[in-house]
Amino acid sequence: MRRSFQFLVLMVVPVFADQAAVDRAVRRGTEYLLSRQDDDGAIGKVDRKSRDNANAMTGLAILALTSVGHLPTDETREGRAVRRALEFILEEERQDQTGYFGKYDGSRMYGHGIVTLMLAEMLGMGLNAKQDALIRERCQRAIDLIVRSQRVPKSDQRFHGGWRYSPESRDADLSVTVWQVMALRAAKNSGLSVPAETIEDAVRYIKRSYRSDRDKQGRITNLRSGFAYEPGQWPVYSTASEGLLALQVCGEYDAPELRGTVEWLRSEKISTKHRWFFYGTYYYAQGMYQQGGQIAKEAREEVERVLVAEQQEDGSWIGRGEEGNSRVYCTALALMSLSIRHHFMPIYQR
Repeated sequence: MRRSFQFLVLMVVPVFADQAAVDRAVRRGTEYLLSRQDDDGAIGKVDRKSRDNANAMTGLAILALTSVGHLPTDETREGRAVRRALEFILEEERQDQTGYFGKYDGSRMYGHGIVTLMLAEMLGMGLNAKQDALIRERCQRAIDLIVRSQRVPKSDQRFHGGWRYSPESRDADLSVTVWQVMALRAAKNSGLSVPAETIEDAVRYIKRSYRSDRDKQGRITNLRSGFAYEPGQWPVYSTASEGLLALQVCGEYDAPELRGTVEWLRSEKISTKHRWFFYGTYYYAQGMYQQGGQIAKEAREEVERVLVAEQQEDGSWIGRGEEGNSRVYCTALALMSLSIRHHFMPIYQR
């Protein structure tokens, strides 16, 4: 009986989510994130005494809330929540003396990249000139750490230009790398100091992660493939999507690796069965939007249809295979996936 009931429910879901349904989903998701804010301004902590991922989850929640139009300068309940969350991140103890945000909460370079991206996007959005100056100073220190970390000699030439879990890592993977690249590009767009060679080396690493044989000139031969977690591995939905967006924000719109990944992703079905579905869908939604035209339209409609259907009663989202991460993590990524029609965040504008 249960399987039959589930089948009937699926049959009555519309082919595309109407815009009113998407708007309701965004409002409910926003309400859920606000409900998870603690007295100190952090969003998504396991409990009030926990530091675990506090920087990373709060940074991600700020990105999500601002992506759907709630700014720290707004005199609304949502604006005040973003302001308190930003003040939490700007507390001196959240960033160590080296500029690292990933030590305080154990989120390592993953969290560091998320918080740095968020701060770069918040430049000019502070309450006053003093707070803007503080955001700029903290963000530049964080960027400098990313630059130093990339320069750590790697154990294998394949990893050159990438990042992994700690600032001292001698290997790399695509997931950690892309957060750093997004932060670097956002910071550069905001006028901070970012060495050109840092981004250039990162782009070369990302391209090496594209799964394809190469000819004698080093050109890829498979024009329907995608990016993998590490060079030489096979692409999956999440890594193909993150490589796609990373190349785009670096201006590589005509790269054959990018075109090949778009074709590969178009052959994939957006499904919650994908491992790291919400993580991958955030990159997929933003990356396919960058393509414009019919590709962007089809991707947006499919993302909206799936996410509206997957929202929980309390307004949150939770992923199969992502249960180890909090509902705040999945909800923030879902909101950012639904935000593309607003174009509020500079890093996601083409």
